[in-house]
Amino acid sequence: MKIFGIDPGAVRTGYGCVETDGSRHRIVVCGAINTPALATFPEKLLIIHSRLAALIDECRPDCVAIENLFHATNVRSALKLGHARGVAMLAAVEAGLPVAEYTPAEIKRAVVGYGRAEKRQVQHMVKLILGLAVLPSPHDAADALAVAICHVHSQLPAGIAPVPVTRVRAATSWRHFRP
Repeated sequence: MKIFGIDPGAVRTGYGCVETDGSRHRIVVCGAINTPALATFPEKLLIIHSRLAALIDECRPDCVAIENLFHATNVRSALKLGHARGVAMLAAVEAGLPVAEYTPAEIKRAVVGYGRAEKRQVQHMVKLILGLAVLPSPHDAADALAVAICHVHSQLPAGIAPVPVTRVRAATSWRHFRP
């Protein structure tokens, strides 16, 4: 099964595709779509949509998972993020794929085990879960991979826990983790 994860943003949209057999996950592709600073907002949305549509067509995933907006202090930012989410969903629906949405807390809980984990902690766990040599970069790509991993874990049959990750060094809690 292939899951295409999206971390939407008007300036930079992260994407990542994960292939899994249910117990092992491997990265297919990840990165970020950067929009030009001088482009108009409609042009930025067109760039995001066309790049995501091409990536989805190239990866041929079984479904798309996207981060859901849950809270925003700035109304303008929230509206722009909503537009970016909309064109990301449109790319998935145009490809005939089901779309699953997850809040940032759900994603962090599924990947790190703590819903208020920091971005760096999410990057480290994504690296461990996917067996990568380096941290996925930029953090938008790591977030998109985390969205895809979250979907994988949410699709496991009831009573089956995700495959445990071997810890590189002992830590008492992710809350105290500092790289």
